[in-house]
Formats: sequence, structure tokens, C-alpha cells
Amino acid sequence: MRPDNERERPRSTASIFGHPIHAMLVPFPVTCFVGAFVTDIVYSRTANLQWQYFSIWLLAAGLLVGGLAAMVGFIDYFGDSRVRRARPANWHMGINLLAWVLSLINAFVHSRDGWTAVVPEGLILSGIVVLLLLVSGWLGQSLVYRHGVGVEE
Repeated sequence: MRPDNERERPRSTASIFGHPIHAMLVPFPVTCFVGAFVTDIVYSRTANLQWQYFSIWLLAAGLLVGGLAAMVGFIDYFGDSRVRRARPANWHMGINLLAWVLSLINAFVHSRDGWTAVVPEGLILSGIVVLLLLVSGWLGQSLVYRHGVGVEE
């Protein structure tokens, strides 16, 4: 028989009144990075510079809040060994870090002037990040719904 603390679900170390902070922050960078992909597509169709500006602002906001979400995610990951033992946690963290780094590179690509700031490298990077976020989101829901991370009994 396992000790009582082993039967409990993995807890979110960084929480406010029992609500995981990571789960509260993650929707913001996801929305920003998906929005940057959409504005990149629109820019590639219209060549209106305003869409390029929207993209870089969305990338900057996504990087800022994504960095905060990553810090809180690290606190959760290293704060409870049961979270680290959940197999999707490693992939979820790695994919999110890759998406953040690619978005940082994308922000530098978008800082160039004109058409080459978006087409084709920026558009491709934005698309890859969105695909990575889909996989990471799937793994994140698995952590919550299958492994009970951050869910009270």
C-alpha cells in the first residue's frame, strides 16, 4: 500500500487559492502566437504593413506572457516529483520551450523591414509554432485529465 501522499494527485506548486497559475497564463501566449500566424497570413495576402506590425506586437506579448507561464510551469514541474513522473510532462515542457524559442527567433525575423520580415520565414515559423502548440495542448490536457495534475480530489 502506498503512503497517503502518493495516493494524492500531483499538485500545482504555483497556485492561488488552489487554482494553478500556469493554467491561467497559458491561454494568453497561445492566443498571441495563433494570432501572429493569422496576421502573417493576412500580410502575405495584402502586403499591408499594418498586419506585419500586428504580428510583431502579438509575438512580443506572447513571448512576455509565455516566459511567465514557463517560469510558473518550471515551479510546478520541479515542485512535485509526481508531476515529473507523468510522462507527458516532459514532452509538454520540451515542446513549449521549443515553441517559445522559435517564437523568439520569429520575432527577430519579423523585426526586418518589409516583405521579407514575414514571407516566407516568418510565416513558416508561425505555422510551425501553431502546430507545436496543438501537440503541447493535447499533452497538457492529458496531464490534467488523465494524470490529475493540479486537480484537487
